Amino acid sequence: MRTPAEPVHATARVSFDITMDGRPVTALAGQSVAAALWGAGILAWRTTRTGNRPRGAFCGIGQCFDCLATINGRPNRRACLVPARPGDAVITQEGHGHG
Repeated sequence: MRTPAEPVHATARVSFDITMDGRPVTALAGQSVAAALWGAGILAWRTTRTGNRPRGAFCGIGQCFDCLATINGRPNRRACLVPARPGDAVITQEGHGHG
């Protein structure tokens, strides 16, 4: 029986750390930042511009913009499209992401 990783030759055993608001999060090679955060049980990493409501991944394909995050100091990155890299620093984005 084949696994979903076999057709793309993914190696899910290779892991590394990123951080979310300073907290270490384990990511797997080939995961997006959003997938790594979800895997760690983190479901929200930004708040809305009005109302301060929590948001995270919704569509997972880069169409809805709910997963915006500040990654390595750059605001408004779609976490579902950004490949996780060793040492990435993700911080909760508040509002429009600009101070």
